[in-house]
Amino acid sequence: MRIAHTALWTRDLDAAAGFFETYFGATVGEPYHSKNRIGFTSRFANLPGAEDQIELMSGPWVTDATEESVGWDHIAIALGSESAVDALAERCRLAGCLRSGPRWTGDGFYEAVIVMPDGSAVEITV
Repeated sequence: MRIAHTALWTRDLDAAAGFFETYFGATVGEPYHSKNRIGFTSRFANLPGAEDQIELMSGPWVTDATEESVGWDHIAIALGSESAVDALAERCRLAGCLRSGPRWTGDGFYEAVIVMPDGSAVEITV
């Protein structure tokens, strides 16, 4: 088994697509507009070398999250090395989208947390 894709709601589909293109080198597909659920639009982001995809979804009913709640919290993307985490964290710090800098966690992960334009968290790890 494997995860085929992960879906993420966003209020700004183009900004989310640009985020994954800019910081992860993702190839993002053209928008899909549902004929069954009017207003629903999605785009699939493909990370280099990965089989699974990230589905970016939007609709006029999507609201901003105001606090932690039941459900998925974040996605973690493995970059392959500490130096890659450090480099992307620095790019994101300069761009204003670094939430927490690189560190070793208590459970043994080297990671940093960056945020998408709408505030959704993305962990970058080795």
